[in-house]
Amino acid sequence: MNWKTHKKQLLKNPIFKKALEEVSPEIQVARAIIEARINNGLSQKKLAEALHTKQSVISRVENAKTLPSMAFIKKAAKALGTSFQININP
Repeated sequence: MNWKTHKKQLLKNPIFKKALEEVSPEIQVARAIIEARINNGLSQKKLAEALHTKQSVISRVENAKTLPSMAFIKKAAKALGTSFQININP
């Protein structure tokens, strides 16, 4: 079974669907930071140094274990030479 099929089955479960929706912002932020970091050829350690923080902080953000502050996101965008957009959808 591939991921797409498995995900469809999981989303039929209302408990799973609700849990996924609750962590969606964390996942979106994690994915954006990972992609930007990799595109810039940076390790977690190098990004952490640029942000004056620890590698473990970058790891927690990238593993969606925390939702970083707006200040962190702004600093990360600057360090990564990119911008972040926030969309609020109904």
